[in-house]
Amino acid sequence: MIRRYSIASVGVFFSLAPLGCVHTQGSLGDCYRNWVDPAWPQRYNYAARQAVLAPFAQQTLNGEFLHHTVWNWHFEAGTDRLNGAGLEKLNSLARATPQPPTRIYLQTARDIPPTPENLDKLIALRDDLNARRAATIRKYLATQLGPNVEISVHVHDAPPPGMPARFGVRAFADSANGYQGGISGGIGGGLGGATGGPSGGIPAGGATPGTAGGTTGGMGR
Repeated sequence: MIRRYSIASVGVFFSLAPLGCVHTQGSLGDCYRNWVDPAWPQRYNYAARQAVLAPFAQQTLNGEFLHHTVWNWHFEAGTDRLNGAGLEKLNSLARATPQPPTRIYLQTARDIPPTPENLDKLIALRDDLNARRAATIRKYLATQLGPNVEISVHVHDAPPPGMPARFGVRAFADSANGYQGGISGGIGGGLGGATGGPSGGIPAGGATPGTAGGTTGGMGR
């Protein structure tokens, strides 16, 4: 088996060149390529770059999947009639750049309340409502994109993304206060100790021991 070495071994190759290439047949260039990888480091940089970017590519696909989903709350409960939020959702998709998506995802109808009377046919009811909702989506997008644009609708049952509303409310309320630092107290005491000492008016290490100020104060001695 012929082994390939990195470019770092080129010196070894040339030192052995007078001995000839007894294990290969061909020109000096062929012998060189059998000893050295001429694509170093490009091929390895490419592989490393792809390994770093792959998780971000998956995040992009996940985000696109969720963004192109029409959820249960975009319809009036238990029906195939789009509500105001659903109309705005499809309007935003129709105006997407650089081009509108033609592959739309639909959350399976989980807004059909199960009852003792419909448990045995709940799956059939859900499938029927999914089909009617998909038809509604295609019909409405045809009014926005034109009848010649083919729209495919794919039903899924992924959990809706979200976060507790109080987090967003707090972030919005605090935005009026501007950016604020989170460090206070310890640095001030430490600087006081650092500038103190025999030549200053503050005794060296005057801050309380065990705190950040005390540690910095000790450095003032």
